[in-house]
Amino acid sequence: MSSLRGRLFAILVVTTSLIWLAATAWIYLGTKNELERVLDTRLQEAARMVASLVHDDSSSQAAIAGTPQFSPTEAAGYERQLSCQIWSLGGRLVAASTTAPAERLSAHPSGFHDSVINGEAWRVYAIEDAAKGVRVLVGDRLGLRERLVQDLVLGLVAPTLLMLPLFAGLIWLSVGRGLAPLRQIARDLQSRPADDLSPVGANAVREIRPLTDALNGLFRRLDLARRHEREITAFAAHELRTPLAGIRTQAQIARAADSDAMRLSALDAIVQGVDRTARLISQLLILARLDADATGSDRQRILVGPLLREIDGERKWPGQTVEIDPRLDDFVVLGEPDSLRLALRNLHENACGQSLPGGQVRWLRVADNAFAVEDDGPGIPDEEISLVMQRFYRGRSSRTVGTGLGLSIVEVALARLGAALTLENRPLSAGLKATVTRPAP
Repeated sequence: MSSLRGRLFAILVVTTSLIWLAATAWIYLGTKNELERVLDTRLQEAARMVASLVHDDSSSQAAIAGTPQFSPTEAAGYERQLSCQIWSLGGRLVAASTTAPAERLSAHPSGFHDSVINGEAWRVYAIEDAAKGVRVLVGDRLGLRERLVQDLVLGLVAPTLLMLPLFAGLIWLSVGRGLAPLRQIARDLQSRPADDLSPVGANAVREIRPLTDALNGLFRRLDLARRHEREITAFAAHELRTPLAGIRTQAQIARAADSDAMRLSALDAIVQGVDRTARLISQLLILARLDADATGSDRQRILVGPLLREIDGERKWPGQTVEIDPRLDDFVVLGEPDSLRLALRNLHENACGQSLPGGQVRWLRVADNAFAVEDDGPGIPDEEISLVMQRFYRGRSSRTVGTGLGLSIVEVALARLGAALTLENRPLSAGLKATVTRPAP
């Protein structure tokens, strides 16, 4: 069932019907037990009353000639439910009521007993008076008892069945009334323009507050992502304008150059501009892919040491030495391999690019859950350390001309792994130290 109102209506109707049926069964059983107790008491009282009125059998003139015939139609109503027989201890029927059957009601001398006469069940109470020489039997039909209970229960059930449509209608209206706040929120969202991400359900009831809170959280994230995309677009347009303008200028110089040397110089500048633009576009695409998927799905156990050696072998920096701590060979990071490779490659290239010619880049294990890379470059001024991971920010002390996206990509890639990046200048020598801290197991 796709309708929440219909589902709630069905649940409430079914649940209420089950409770009502259970209550009816309880009333039926309770009424039956209480009625049987009352009717058994009546049998006892009637038998005692009849026994008290019977004279001594030897002098009694109450004996009737012949035995009255039992007629089912005479006992159809509750007014003739009881039947009475008086038998002598010698086995002679002394007297009987007009509703009593021809057969003996019970063969037991005293007390309550159930018997079947002419295919019909009877409840009989017997009293034996040895002094008077008689046995009094008083009984009633169990079928009449059942019908009496059924009539009582039917008197309770019939009005309920007649009121059931009205009851169901009230449930339907009540559920609709209770869902009115949801319909109000739906109308509010339908009437909004596409760029309206303001909060909804400021005065929502407590039961739907989690829904409105989740929607408002989604709106906040969408608004942040939209502003972020606008910033990326603006920054990218600004950053691409400069190299494209330089390429155009160098192309004009090459076309108008009078000497081969000037033409070759301009062409070299064009190649550098194209390389810079291609790197910027590549970095932008990588950043966009990381932003589109904040959590990696292909989680694996990755050894950092072998991965660093593989990255170092992809591109050798002339005149520089790379040292990888052997303790990183068993340093494990749990996460997506592509994200870790991307983060380590950018850190490695930044460290190699910032190191002095003939310098050294060191990868060290600094704690059980952390490792770092150190270079011997100029480092980062203290006032810029909090800024260099912002997108398109390039520090004044950088030795290379970059896009300003490398550290941003590292931060996003490590966030997908649950890891964090910390930058600090080396305290005892020149250079920068970048520390990667993985989450605790």
